Amino acid sequence: MTAEYPERPVPAAAGVVFLDDSVLMIKRGGPPHQGRWSVPGGSVEVGETVEAAVAREVLEETGVRVRPVKAVLVHDLIERDLKGRVRFHYAIADILCEYVEGDPMPDSDAVNARWIPVRELHEYDVSEGALKAVAAGLRERRP
Repeated sequence: MTAEYPERPVPAAAGVVFLDDSVLMIKRGGPPHQGRWSVPGGSVEVGETVEAAVAREVLEETGVRVRPVKAVLVHDLIERDLKGRVRFHYAIADILCEYVEGDPMPDSDAVNARWIPVRELHEYDVSEGALKAVAAGLRERRP
């Protein structure tokens, strides 16, 4: 099964990672949401747990090591083509992660990776799902 025009939803995991008042974000190099900012993440591989997938994806896309803590949001990313066919359908588990080490460097399918102050997210073209994930992470992070 491929991610584009899938037969069924593709399970995915994304990492919501904070460092002080900033959140780890990537600029996507490919579809869906190419050119937009999002939290790092990607497909869960066969035989891989969601926790292992989020740690791997964050490391692959940013070079940052994390420790998964807790699922904070589950949502779908569904994108249709001009004929109305489902081009992408990801079922995404957004996982709050603890920062371990590393400086963001884009890799894999990310064209940029950086810590963005949460108060400045409105200045970036951030996907709706990522904004919801960051908000959910903030709610969980702060009592």
